[in-house]
Amino acid sequence: MRIAWNDDEAALAFRLCSEEARSSFGDDRMIVEKFVDSPRHIEIQILGDKHGNAIHLNERECSIQRRNQKVIEEAPSPFLDPATRAAMGDQAVQLSKAIGYDSAGTVEFLCDSQKNFYFLEMNTRLQVEHPITECITGVDLVHQMIRSAYGHPLALKQEDIGIRGWAFESRVYAEDPFKNFGMPSIGRLHKYEEPKGIPGVRCDSGIEEGSEISVYYDPMICKLTCYGATREDAIATSVNALDHYVIRGVTHNIPLLRDVLTEKVFNSGVFTTSYLPETYPDGFLGISMDHREKHEICSLAAVCHVKELLRANTLLNEKGVKNRRQQTSWKLEVEVKGESFNVVVLKKPASYRVVFEDSTQEVQDNFNLADSVIDTTVNGDSIVVQLKERRPDGSLKIRYKGTALDIKVLPHTAAELKHFMPVKEAIDTSRTILSPMPGVVRSISVQVGDKVGEGQECAVVEAMKMQNSLASGVTGTVKAIYAKEGDTVEEEEILLEIE
Repeated sequence: MRIAWNDDEAALAFRLCSEEARSSFGDDRMIVEKFVDSPRHIEIQILGDKHGNAIHLNERECSIQRRNQKVIEEAPSPFLDPATRAAMGDQAVQLSKAIGYDSAGTVEFLCDSQKNFYFLEMNTRLQVEHPITECITGVDLVHQMIRSAYGHPLALKQEDIGIRGWAFESRVYAEDPFKNFGMPSIGRLHKYEEPKGIPGVRCDSGIEEGSEISVYYDPMICKLTCYGATREDAIATSVNALDHYVIRGVTHNIPLLRDVLTEKVFNSGVFTTSYLPETYPDGFLGISMDHREKHEICSLAAVCHVKELLRANTLLNEKGVKNRRQQTSWKLEVEVKGESFNVVVLKKPASYRVVFEDSTQEVQDNFNLADSVIDTTVNGDSIVVQLKERRPDGSLKIRYKGTALDIKVLPHTAAELKHFMPVKEAIDTSRTILSPMPGVVRSISVQVGDKVGEGQECAVVEAMKMQNSLASGVTGTVKAIYAKEGDTVEEEEILLEIE
């Protein structure tokens, strides 16, 4: 990453750098161009008043980013030691006092692997992620801002500020995480339930069930803040909250958030701003399941299928039909992620037993198909899933560990006839340019008949403060153009064809 400042900014940045960092530059001018490979992004929360007082409220770790926008933040940082924290906080306070700052603000730094830190910018406002600082310090930042604005001196001293526990903020966006870690999604929230009844969870949102997510505003749905006594506790609470978060009507980034929170490098605390492309070099592809997890989700899908069959066979208000024998055993084939499993489902008094060739799963019968969140146990282990959709062909869409999976469940007799079904061939889209998201066409840079090369920009689509350059994937001639500048387009809408 290249950091460049003008002369005044360079002088200020130089003064704010740690002593070790200064010695690496030699003189002030050398800070104008300094290369930092894969830094960490750490910010210090400050508070000032109109009487020349200022304090800092420790740091926030903001290195999990996509396109330089934060995705998950935590406080404190798992990287800083007490000495670096004190030095970084002291220099942020010096900056605040030097400019006479008298409210809540944030001083942002880049930090290298040796804990040398470099001034990046100051945000003279309340940050989106301020709740995690409130969690670990017990200080109401908005209250303190109002006091300072009114002219009251700070009632807090630096020694009053400690670190109590750990907090994470997961930014829940209306975005498709499978497209460049998050392309905006629009639609109406026909179902929306924030996690409730979970200690240590705070949701800051401005929408409700029935709200519409449009192309005109930032795609953030909610700031999900989770607190715990330790980092591990806060991560566990975050995962549990995400599993209980119900959002229907738009595509959202909960699959990515949950996967990051359970990923081993993130849990180690040793990561940088390059975390996402380094961890997911081929882009985010959803959950990777082992054999046990596949059996677990197959068991739940099979039980949901059986519950649907039992409900369909239940006769209401038919008093003349008595002693009707209910089926208690089903042979099914369940397919998940291209792998098929033959199972036998046995109905028990308070559970369902799902028998595989090499294992048996006992699923507690404590839920129904109308539940927004299915919170049950498999072989005694707690599991939380969401049944998003049941289709007439027997397939289900189940959200499991964040990712929505298409699972096909067929009776054994129907599964034996699958090989007679024709396979639908995929449509070749290599010679078309499609809009990756709903938005507005900002420019079309080619005309019909133009020769284009592979990788050449042909159009730009904008939505939710984001512009996307759309390039040709092949070399050829522009055959047709179906959109013009200013048009509103849908996701996957064809913009132009190349022959």
